[in-house]
Amino acid sequence: MADAWSFYSAGELTFGVGASQQVGKLSARRGWSRVLIVTDPTLVRLGLVDKVRRPLVEAGATVEVFDGSCAEPDLSVAIDAGAAAKKFAPDAICGVGGGSNIDLAKIVAILHAHGGVPADYFSWDNVPGPVTPLIALPTTAGTGSEVSQSAVLTDSANAMKVSTLSQYLRPTVAIVDPLLSSTCPPQVTADSGIDALTHAVEAYTSTTFDMLEQDGDGPAPYSGSHLLVDALAEKAIELVGKHLVQAVRQGDDLEARTGMALAATLAGLAFSNAGVAVVHALEYPIGGAVHCSHGGGNGLLLPYVMRFNLPERQEKFAKIAQLLGGDATAEGAIAQVERLKKAIGIPERLREYGVTPEMLPGFAAKSITITRLMRTNPRRPSEQDLLQILESAL
Repeated sequence: MADAWSFYSAGELTFGVGASQQVGKLSARRGWSRVLIVTDPTLVRLGLVDKVRRPLVEAGATVEVFDGSCAEPDLSVAIDAGAAAKKFAPDAICGVGGGSNIDLAKIVAILHAHGGVPADYFSWDNVPGPVTPLIALPTTAGTGSEVSQSAVLTDSANAMKVSTLSQYLRPTVAIVDPLLSSTCPPQVTADSGIDALTHAVEAYTSTTFDMLEQDGDGPAPYSGSHLLVDALAEKAIELVGKHLVQAVRQGDDLEARTGMALAATLAGLAFSNAGVAVVHALEYPIGGAVHCSHGGGNGLLLPYVMRFNLPERQEKFAKIAQLLGGDATAEGAIAQVERLKKAIGIPERLREYGVTPEMLPGFAAKSITITRLMRTNPRRPSEQDLLQILESAL
């Protein structure tokens, strides 16, 4: 238990329409003359990578592009990207894309600074020191990876999402430009946006900082919720309620894109300090097995986990309902999340992703072992509780 709370963020956060054009100036100010961009072929084809590369080159940097990333990248992709970094020897690693690309850039920054393989750094606090400086430019509004201390990859051999967490993984420079998300397809916008909502809700309703169990006196991955987390999460929830449906339906609506970009960053600041909880713990094995998007899986599970947590967070759930535009009742929060899911096309049932009843016990067994996410949940579940949540969502 703690009697004080702490808060971490990216080294510098620059936000606004057209902010991506400052990447060259911000890099040059720090003396970075060789920059490796980590991204994927789609963003290269759409011209978004060139919008980042050009100001870097104009500021005098030598730029190399690794475009081998993809949605939910496997460990093998990280090894390939690490090899590209070793060959190029960059001063900074620049992640351009959704959370998958930025997370991959974080792993590359570890491998370039410390060597080894991704598995050497899994879990919490296994990164021995500072990594190669990171620049993050998100092209989706969801993961908050541009300000967080976590990176998630897919371990295909074990059919599991795997996390690496370290305060060293918070980017040195985060640049959030809503224009970069304006070409994001509707389904990706929906999945990313409901992911941002999940982050905000889980952070807001997490175990409070003064009640969170810790292992010894060492650094902890999460602080639990506190007043600063609550302020960030409340604003993120409000912004999602106001802008997500419009961003999905009218992708060129810059007001909606700006609102969602801010929501995702605020939610990222909230959850990367307070913690996420059972929604994420359940999604990791599900996503690893059926390869649904991380955001889509989280969004599907969110109301079912909220139902489990309802007895412990009546007051905050009522506030969530109000922030999402409904009546201020605890039950109303779940109804508002379900309404939002339906409006943007998030599946209602796990079977729509190909999950079968036989898979559920294995998912529950894997999830219960992610202790850091069990502790942050406001109601501590048993393995049987997790199985019942999954059964209700099937």
